[in-house]
Amino acid sequence: MDRGLLVLCLGLGLAKPPPEKRDRVHHGQELSDHPHDDRQGFQYDHEAFLGKEQAKTFDQLTPEESRERLGKIVDRIDRDRDGFVTQGELKDWIKHTQNRYIFENVQKNWRDYDRDGDGRIAWPEFKNATYGYYEDPAPHDLEDKQSYRKMLARDERRFKAADRDGDMVATREEFTAFLHPEEFDYMKDIVVTETIEDIDKNGDGYVQVDEYIGDMYTPESGEPEPEWVQSERQQFLDFRDLDRDGRLDRAEIGHWILPQDYDHPEVEAKHLLYESDKDKDQRLTKQEILDNWNMFVGSQATNYGEDLTRKHDEL
Repeated sequence: MDRGLLVLCLGLGLAKPPPEKRDRVHHGQELSDHPHDDRQGFQYDHEAFLGKEQAKTFDQLTPEESRERLGKIVDRIDRDRDGFVTQGELKDWIKHTQNRYIFENVQKNWRDYDRDGDGRIAWPEFKNATYGYYEDPAPHDLEDKQSYRKMLARDERRFKAADRDGDMVATREEFTAFLHPEEFDYMKDIVVTETIEDIDKNGDGYVQVDEYIGDMYTPESGEPEPEWVQSERQQFLDFRDLDRDGRLDRAEIGHWILPQDYDHPEVEAKHLLYESDKDKDQRLTKQEILDNWNMFVGSQATNYGEDLTRKHDEL
């Protein structure tokens, strides 16, 4: 739950889901909105490699400035300092740039929770910062108390899951996993558990078709069921309920909400490697990357040239 909504939810009870469709599937995000067609230019590659905001910055640079900054980025990508950039290192870099908004979100909240400024967040620090106001005095309304206790227990369980060494003190990476569990493989089980708790109204540990639909749609009295709801019922039968037993178990729920999507960072890393690896040794030197700098990063000159090409094609 969004920490900013905590006060509202505790004050009003757990809000009823809105009547529109809710999507619980955590999709692999697109690296860019531009077409991935090198014949039309390299804007897709720029945004994939740099992130959208950084790509805009590079677009304003001269070719010399762009190459110089790219050289510094290559040094960061080459984590083992062996003088080569591998496909794996490229993929990790692309994932990092695409997830920058996550790290910015963690940074934004870090000071609120790291009360003693030691660079780590202990569970009592987080608990006091988030729930301290409600503990003394505790909410008097019974529904408020139950909501409070549920959220506190849920947060503590997720904190323990994110805390890999079990000391109940979160490093920045562990706290990132706590706030954004869907981004970490080792947190997938807790994402499934929380999803079941949200949807499983009869408490049997499974998700029935009516519970599945009820999570997305709340009908208005007397209105006919929309077509998309009927389509979702069929989706449940055809694609969600893999063993055809009329309900979703943990494995099926995991398959639904955390699908093995097309791996965009890996595909882009392969593309950049293939297009830049002149000696075909399956790794890139800094020079190979700089020789193909206009694919990795942009500048005023490359964008101007691409604009000229488009205008010429239109004539």
